[in-house]
Amino acid sequence: MFVALGGFTYGFGFSAFVTCQGQPGFYSDFNLDPASTHTAHVLDAVNALFTAGAAIGSIAQSFIADKYGRRIGLGIAAICALVGAALTAGSVTIPMMIVVRLLMGFGLGMVICLVPLYLSEVAPPRRRGLLAGMTVLSFGTGYLVVAWIAVGTYFASSQTVAWRVPLALACVGPMALLCALPAIPETPRYLIWAGKKEQAWKVLHRLHRNPRDAEDRVAHAEYTQIVLQVEHDKDLGAGFIQMFRLPTWRRRAFSAIFLLFASQSTGITGISNFLPVIFSGLGLTGVMPLVMYGVWTTIGTLAVAVSIVIVDRVGRRTLLLIGYPLLAILLLSQALLQNAYINPTDTNPNKGGLAACLLFLILYIICYQCVDAPSFIWASEIWPTPIRGKGVSLSFFAYFVGGLTYTTPSALAFKNIGWHMYLLYMGLSIISGILVYFIIPETKGLPMEELAALFGDEVMVHLTADDTGFVESGPKIQAIGAQVIEFEEKIAYEDEEGRGSLEDSGKISGTQYHVETVN
Repeated sequence: MFVALGGFTYGFGFSAFVTCQGQPGFYSDFNLDPASTHTAHVLDAVNALFTAGAAIGSIAQSFIADKYGRRIGLGIAAICALVGAALTAGSVTIPMMIVVRLLMGFGLGMVICLVPLYLSEVAPPRRRGLLAGMTVLSFGTGYLVVAWIAVGTYFASSQTVAWRVPLALACVGPMALLCALPAIPETPRYLIWAGKKEQAWKVLHRLHRNPRDAEDRVAHAEYTQIVLQVEHDKDLGAGFIQMFRLPTWRRRAFSAIFLLFASQSTGITGISNFLPVIFSGLGLTGVMPLVMYGVWTTIGTLAVAVSIVIVDRVGRRTLLLIGYPLLAILLLSQALLQNAYINPTDTNPNKGGLAACLLFLILYIICYQCVDAPSFIWASEIWPTPIRGKGVSLSFFAYFVGGLTYTTPSALAFKNIGWHMYLLYMGLSIISGILVYFIIPETKGLPMEELAALFGDEVMVHLTADDTGFVESGPKIQAIGAQVIEFEEKIAYEDEEGRGSLEDSGKISGTQYHVETVN
């Protein structure tokens, strides 16, 4: 929950500027005409530079997280986001806002990579979808909270306060994350990769503490599997170039890049960044565009909660294959409705038709949750530990490049070509769904180390169905263990069913074991 504050920080900070577009004071303070092409360019620039900063931050976090750890990375990201949020709230000119939103985007781009990376590395296999999916739930909660705050500030006596307060409150999330960091342990996978095995065992033992597993068999089995796989993967290198040099890693990279770019190709950022403007175009006036934005984010966040609860049962791939066709149908429906019922020169608009447009926008955000959380989860869990930081950064770089691609022209495009934009998003959703079918394998329920087999890499050992032992025979584990375990008090053992593990010699009891000392 503490780490998920990073996701909340991203959602609140990202969405705070969206709410400005529904506040009259924002336009009057900067002498902007809401209906002008110049204003559309300004909105495009502010949103695009934020997304560009996030793309840069997503790459930068990989070097920081790999060198100093996930916790330190979260701290640096929170500081950047905090400074950027404070300066954004205090912006006195549009150029200043554009520049400081770039800084804020840099920090939030780091945060949104580190949260799913951290959560996936500490989650047990059968709950990894739920826990890693908290990334999406947390930033959806950020959207929701700032949306309703903006509804309240709309009625402030000062129009300046109305739009600056939501921006200023974007400082709360990173401050809370910084305060929580001392209570957050480093991930065991990073600690093993960094050679801190004893510390990794302590963290893993704490995470797996279970009164029904008094001998900590699950913790020992997972620890052994991680150690063996990390030591094997270490020999393959850990750089961006190596990711594209090895065929199996290259397949992961291109699949993750495609999946996160595809999630943006549904039009989600292009639509959500300008929702108050879109709602105004649907005939809503006064505070109602902000109210509808609050309704939209609330329903979307509730749909996220449902998505992450079922993703470990239904599967990532299944939800993706359901989501993309449904989004294509809804986007086509939206285009046809707006073509039929939205006419800027019509003095007596069809209220029923406009209400249908609003309904289909709400159905759109519900169905998008079949794509959003599964994409984040999948792109965070498929990487080997030595390159997971870089792999996640590459995935989210593609996500932000997609956001930049579709956000930069959106305000002007919706102003000039209107409903035709939905046809573009529809076509891209159809293409994305077809590609998902052919290139995205299912990952639900598998330990992260065993996902390597899906892409053609060698898995050193496989856990049994109850996660307490190994499928492989004892001698194989001993042979692997002899290469990587450096503590002479460690031994490898094989029980009567051929399952093995590594254990302190003083703690083995209760079963007849064939024991051999391992150097």
